[in-house]
Amino acid sequence: MKILQTPDSQFEQLPDYPFAPHYAELAPGLKMHYVDEGQSEEIVLLLHGEPSWSYLYRKMIPIITQAGYRAIAPDLIGFGRSSKPTEQSDYSYARHLDWLRSFIQQLDLRNVTLFCQDWGGLLGLRLLVEESDRFSRAIAANTYLPTGETPLPDAFNQWKTFSQQVEVFSAGGVLTMGTVHPLSPEVRAAYDAPFPTEEYKAGARIFPLLVPASPDDPESANNKKAWQQLIQWQKPFLTLFSDSDPIMNGREKVFQKRVPGAAGQAHHIISQAGHFLQEDKGEEIAQHIVSFMQATK
Repeated sequence: MKILQTPDSQFEQLPDYPFAPHYAELAPGLKMHYVDEGQSEEIVLLLHGEPSWSYLYRKMIPIITQAGYRAIAPDLIGFGRSSKPTEQSDYSYARHLDWLRSFIQQLDLRNVTLFCQDWGGLLGLRLLVEESDRFSRAIAANTYLPTGETPLPDAFNQWKTFSQQVEVFSAGGVLTMGTVHPLSPEVRAAYDAPFPTEEYKAGARIFPLLVPASPDDPESANNKKAWQQLIQWQKPFLTLFSDSDPIMNGREKVFQKRVPGAAGQAHHIISQAGHFLQEDKGEEIAQHIVSFMQATK
């Protein structure tokens, strides 16, 4: 496996991202970068999706830590400051789960509140039930756990086609398409920073193809098993979805109906926010997280 590491120079002077880098070595030459701020024993684990990285949480981390919690935001392998295997075949749903599980176990994270968006949910919700003793509560935001039994939205299929056919894959461009509020050139450049050339983008390119789209997908059966555990999840479960996400629109109702821990929680639709709601309304979302944690002690 050939592995690239984005040069540190790519991450100099990023706007509003003052956080020191930390790394967990998952295998020889394979490092997962993460932000780790705050000193509390109560942890908020912030999981990003495609094709963003921990920069997506820069508006939220200070509010979470100021409220007295510890915020941890890893970059998935292939993204951000984490290692980047160069072949698309190096990536799979199962491997991403193994990498993230190894990270959680290596840091021995406990008393965790999960916040997951996009692929952060496809991975985080699986680990929520597989490593349930480590988690105290969960927040799902513009995410889902697909089993391939129902057709994926047309908007997702269009995105999947685009991701494979576009000549130059720009993470900043994707973030621009998935937000309501315009991104400044500097912020757009920050999302592109992890990918100085196309060679670094194998993980970003392949991610849309790894979403289970049919019942015979390798991870479809495992996601069904995870749902069987989610429908028994009694710990607090909150949904924070946005009003302008054509891919995830309405999925929050499934969680609210099927997950016992969602009953009676202060679910909220974030207004004027797209798929990347953390970018559009990060401060507001962080306040919802803090309120949820304080209300469910």
